[in-house]
Amino acid sequence: MTQTTTKILYSFEEYLTYDDGTDNRYELIDGKLELMNPPTFRHLLVAKFIEQNFDEQIKHLNLPWMCFREAGIRTGWRKSRLSDVYVVTAEQVMEFLDESAVCQSPPLLVVEVVSPESVKRDYRYKRSEYAALEIPEYWIVDPIESKVTVLLLEEGLYEETVFTASQKIVFPTFTQLNLTVEQVLAAGNIQQK
Repeated sequence: MTQTTTKILYSFEEYLTYDDGTDNRYELIDGKLELMNPPTFRHLLVAKFIEQNFDEQIKHLNLPWMCFREAGIRTGWRKSRLSDVYVVTAEQVMEFLDESAVCQSPPLLVVEVVSPESVKRDYRYKRSEYAALEIPEYWIVDPIESKVTVLLLEEGLYEETVFTASQKIVFPTFTQLNLTVEQVLAAGNIQQK
């Protein structure tokens, strides 16, 4: 009789090289692997729209920054989250260029797109972990509630501003970006031709 043992706790370093032979994606939460459900197409379309707008701004303003979608962020000793979109300096990437795409220092900006199974994770857990990591700006794009929440770090806590409908979103990191909540959320729709 063969007994299979499964590892219960993983170090951050073990997480970076973990491969179970599948295409499954995991977050590392207190040393445990947490399987992430594949995102919805709406979720992917909204994240792609945001990434494209950030890339345009970075190029237009000639900033030494990079934007990534579905990459990781180390949020603690045995913690790593998968974000929907984030912006980092090129210097942050150069140090880990040939390693797993997990940012090990705070990104400049993180965006999470809410899905039905991620509400608590995006609004509660990631919010507290990102604040503890001192990520200066965190957006929660919520197609379910039709709103965008922009959180700015002030004295260790996030101060939030909620935008809805046709309101122009105020973007502290990208001041020249001109988008409304409706435009961001409409990216999750497919127009029939």
